[in-house]
Amino acid sequence: MIRHAKVNGQSIAYQISGSGPPVLMLHGFPQTQAMWHAIAPTLAQDFTVVTADLRGYGASSKPPRMEDMSFRPMAADQVALMAGLGFDRFHLIGHDRGARTAHRLALDWPEVVQSLTLMDIVPTHLLLNDLTQEVARAYYHWFFLAQPAPFPETLIGYDPDAYFQSCLEGWGCGMDGFDADALDAYRRSWNDPDGIRTMCNDYRAAIDVDFALDANDLQRKIQAPALVLYGKDGIMGQAYDVAATWADRLENMQSIGLPGGHFFPDTHPEETAQALHHFLTTVTAST
Repeated sequence: MIRHAKVNGQSIAYQISGSGPPVLMLHGFPQTQAMWHAIAPTLAQDFTVVTADLRGYGASSKPPRMEDMSFRPMAADQVALMAGLGFDRFHLIGHDRGARTAHRLALDWPEVVQSLTLMDIVPTHLLLNDLTQEVARAYYHWFFLAQPAPFPETLIGYDPDAYFQSCLEGWGCGMDGFDADALDAYRRSWNDPDGIRTMCNDYRAAIDVDFALDANDLQRKIQAPALVLYGKDGIMGQAYDVAATWADRLENMQSIGLPGGHFFPDTHPEETAQALHHFLTTVTAST
């Protein structure tokens, strides 16, 4: 059941299930919390699982300003959500934009993060500062979506399904394995004009706001136990030594390459759930 929490002037949609140590799961672009549909139930056998729509996505509210879609306020929403549920410390899992939000959350609120899992990203500052032709061509959307409004919104709005499905196909090695109900949830979200606007603002803020914030934190290391997962067949897995990009940012890190492309949580949920469950139970047992 979708619930809503009023935090930081936003309405954040979330679901909660299971019992045990708390785990917060954050989705990426262009998705919603529906991406965890086949993974959350496995974790909920031993953990209290909270899945949430980031501000600007899914059933959460759509703030008007570009800077409101920076990873810092997006992270602040999630800290407030978990505090309101009675969780002052929790395991944190993010994919794509959810992983970038999780990284910022762990930098700004290290005391609340029991463990950190980042899925299929390299650090934002590194990607933008050391951009290669290969990544620029594959991840063109970072710069298309960041163009001044209403240019990308207008083009996407002509046929949102065609545009966003091309994203799923292009980064995810095709559409095989995507759940029909999850796809329906994604389509409902990305056909909302306000949602298109806030997703564009997410990418504008990454360049105009988050890059500078990350530059100020380049010398900081996150101390919480960390797991880096990536799709072995995806763009990040092919273009980078993903683990190496995080080595100077995560003090206590392990990494695993999983089958599939960028959207391996959608297309290979069993393998993803198994890796997450093993990591979370190991961390919980050691603390």
